[in-house]
Amino acid sequence: MEKFLIDLFEDPLVFDLPLPEFIRIRLARWIAIKRAPKVAVTYESMGFGGGSPIVSETEKQAQAIAKALTKLTGEEWDGEITMACGYPDIRELSKEALSPSKNNILLPLFPHFSRSTVLSTAKLVEKTTLTCPVGFEGWVPPFHSALPYLKSIRDLILEFFQGTLDKKIFLHSESFQKISDWENIDLVFSAHGIPIRLIQKGDRYREEIETNVKNLTALLREKGFKGEFHISFQSRVGPSKWTEPNTITKLEELGKKGIKRIAVYPISFVSDHLETLEEIGEQLKEVAHKSGISDYYRIPAPGIYPKFIEAMAEISLESTRASKSECLCKTLGGHKPKTGECPLSQNKS
Repeated sequence: MEKFLIDLFEDPLVFDLPLPEFIRIRLARWIAIKRAPKVAVTYESMGFGGGSPIVSETEKQAQAIAKALTKLTGEEWDGEITMACGYPDIRELSKEALSPSKNNILLPLFPHFSRSTVLSTAKLVEKTTLTCPVGFEGWVPPFHSALPYLKSIRDLILEFFQGTLDKKIFLHSESFQKISDWENIDLVFSAHGIPIRLIQKGDRYREEIETNVKNLTALLREKGFKGEFHISFQSRVGPSKWTEPNTITKLEELGKKGIKRIAVYPISFVSDHLETLEEIGEQLKEVAHKSGISDYYRIPAPGIYPKFIEAMAEISLESTRASKSECLCKTLGGHKPKTGECPLSQNKS
């Protein structure tokens, strides 16, 4: 857990503070070491032995996507995982392993672009390969607007409402049940928040969340969903201003309005871990109940939901065929590539 947090906070694109680097690094390490025991206790209380389930859950996803790719192409695919924070450490992989191509797909499991996720991952890859991977065949860009992904999440939400999800493939699924009058429930799309200073640097994450919700809601409407939908942001760390409204504030607001039934979907997450199981599943549920919301439901992240896996295989395969003509790090993240850093930017302003 300490290794994960140190990697997280030492990353200048994640822990992005206007401080001299030598101070920022020391502060990052101090915060990580201080937080590690508390986070470990939380995971232990959730039944995961003091560690996160994200590695084992991602391994399941990798194997399932590889199997789906094999079915799609008739060729054998292997699925391996690496982590930007913790183990298995992306910094330990070879140049060959981290070079995207038609036969070596790199799939960052982030539906939306952010400096703190996709750009950070690309820069870690670049340290090994010496070139930005984003413009190459085999690098999968953010997929929030891809129709196969949208349809898979629509169906996940609908099957949750209708009580037909296979509980065996989800964590903490004991409470899953058919929801009466689901067509009229309020649906909160809770995304991981980011500091406003990233938005001010050109990060378009918030716009992508809003577009994702708009597209997904339209698909749900076609299937009979009539309820109100809401966007909020969770997991804030530190005193700086983050994307709003915070999910806590949003639930309190809905409770004051007399809303009694809420379902929360973790729109920026693809697997369940601390932020979904504990934060949404327990902490935010308590906030909802204290705010007068009587019926509160946590919709799971997709994990190895079959339709999601099939969608990711299709999107991954498409990344080996689609031509790429723009520097996403620049257009979606506000990153200003140095000369020769990005083959797509040519350092144009």
